[in-house]
Amino acid sequence: MKIAAGTRILIATHNAGKLQEFADLFAPYGIAVCSNTDFGLGEPVESENTFIGNARIKAQAAMQATGLPALADDSGIMIDALGGAPGVRTADWAEGPGGRDFDRAMRRAWDALEFVRAPEPRRAAFCCALVLVTPDEGEVVVEGRVEGRLIWPVRGTGGHGYDPMFQPDGQYLTFAEMTAAQKNQISHRARAFAKFRALCLG
Repeated sequence: MKIAAGTRILIATHNAGKLQEFADLFAPYGIAVCSNTDFGLGEPVESENTFIGNARIKAQAAMQATGLPALADDSGIMIDALGGAPGVRTADWAEGPGGRDFDRAMRRAWDALEFVRAPEPRRAAFCCALVLVTPDEGEVVVEGRVEGRLIWPVRGTGGHGYDPMFQPDGQYLTFAEMTAAQKNQISHRARAFAKFRALCLG
């Protein structure tokens, strides 16, 4: 499926940072983006147990509500010694009194590793699924993944989520210690978008 210049794509998110990231990625191809916020759309219930399943729910809901091609992503961290947890519940681990707190989520992850006495290196992977749904019932599905290890104490103040405790393979810095440009060259979302670009924008 090829996307023509001049197409408008709805990014199924309320996250301004994520919207800007996709706007920057699509700009060289003459494709404009908008978001759920522009249409006052709510958040659908993410009831699937895979990243692809939840991304598909978000994309389908946005496309059906607006009639626009809709692109959604779902991503998270999978920790080997915890059986792939938190996985699709990555953001949920940050919830608690006072709202979402990823310092709390990282501490929870490390405490769980300590509890099971996970050996070093404590392996994990960031995963991202992108799903594009179009009004003619077309669909594009791609995934990106970056492997690494978890470290403690955490390092760095950039990025978001679990970035301060994740050191990608072959790197000396955590995601949170990298510049945005450095991270975006190797991140799970960048790898997923590279596959999407080859299928739809090349």
